Amino acid sequence: MSHPVRAARRYVQRDHASIVSGIDACADAVAEPWDTARTTDADAVADGLHRALEETGILESLPGVLAGAVDATGHELRARPVAGPPYVVVTSRGPVLRATIDPGRLVIRFDAFEVVRDSEPGHPPAYRRRDGVELAVSIE
Repeated sequence: MSHPVRAARRYVQRDHASIVSGIDACADAVAEPWDTARTTDADAVADGLHRALEETGILESLPGVLAGAVDATGHELRARPVAGPPYVVVTSRGPVLRATIDPGRLVIRFDAFEVVRDSEPGHPPAYRRRDGVELAVSIE
């Protein structure tokens, strides 16, 4: 793990623990009505999570998290991030923050759901709520 990756991860964990726990609560709210432990409706997961993050104000906070993480790496953003693509995207796994910096693209993923693939051909992937939110930071 490179120094910028460690710096960004520490920054998010230290300064934005409430954002991580808020994402966790939003993901719980999305999964709560499911009648099983998983769903195959990726759009419902992503759209439901996007809506919950928007309603709680977390979505609008994510560009600031990204800007602070970039600052923590010692690099600068080329443009001010916004709560939409390409900087902030809500996927069926969780929010993804992206910024281009000198070493490459800084990617911060908040994985609240995991993809479960069936070994049988033709079965759609399912989405299962993780036990918490897994923070993944990389430079790609």
